[in-house]
Amino acid sequence: MAYSEQRVLSKKNWSDNIFSFTTTRPEDFDFKNGEFVTLGLRPNKKLIPRAYSIVSSNQQESLEFLSIRVPDGPLTSHLSEVDSGSSIWINQKSTGSLTLDHIKPGRHLFMIATGTGVAPFISLIRGAEAYQRFEKVILVHSVRTKSGLAFRNELESLSNQQFIYFPTVTRESFKYTARGSDLFCSGELSTILGIPELNPDLDRVMVCGNPNMNRDVKSFLLDHGWQMTNHQGVGNFTLEQAFVL
Repeated sequence: MAYSEQRVLSKKNWSDNIFSFTTTRPEDFDFKNGEFVTLGLRPNKKLIPRAYSIVSSNQQESLEFLSIRVPDGPLTSHLSEVDSGSSIWINQKSTGSLTLDHIKPGRHLFMIATGTGVAPFISLIRGAEAYQRFEKVILVHSVRTKSGLAFRNELESLSNQQFIYFPTVTRESFKYTARGSDLFCSGELSTILGIPELNPDLDRVMVCGNPNMNRDVKSFLLDHGWQMTNHQGVGNFTLEQAFVL
């Protein structure tokens, strides 16, 4: 794989174990909103790479990423220590299954995320194309504590009649404390938002989060007549298989 050395421009700590950082963008590096790229550090001269979804839109000059810090993580334990000016190596090729190419156009686009799985959806929300394809774009982001709601202020400021930001917090006092995926699957989310019931002929779903949530939502959708995008064609829902902590 071809990596280019880039520089960290800034870093923001959202909580004790969640942080985001921006980097310079490799020359001629192009990507689709919602994709991920492999990046890494060389703490002992040997590259340690991991896949990270890109938070920034493809129209921004810099790249932004969201990460969780794992104390003994081979990469994240070092990545959490970087600061402005630190070197970072970014692959020249991006990929992923959470782009708008992976779902058919439709009425409402639901983005179901847990934790740092919100990253690719922020990229899509920052872009313009989703709003051209869907009447409403609905981001459901579930975390354990309020400090995990990375980018909350930005997402709240973007909320309007076309974009709905719906956060839930499961282990602290909050307006909604149920798991967002449960509210989505039960139909309660549609009731709360005052929108029509889910319809696989009209609505589309993207899923990115912990493996259990991915599996549960995927099973629910398949059991209720939804079609997942795969090598056989584009369906009405897609999920990211390469979720990385």
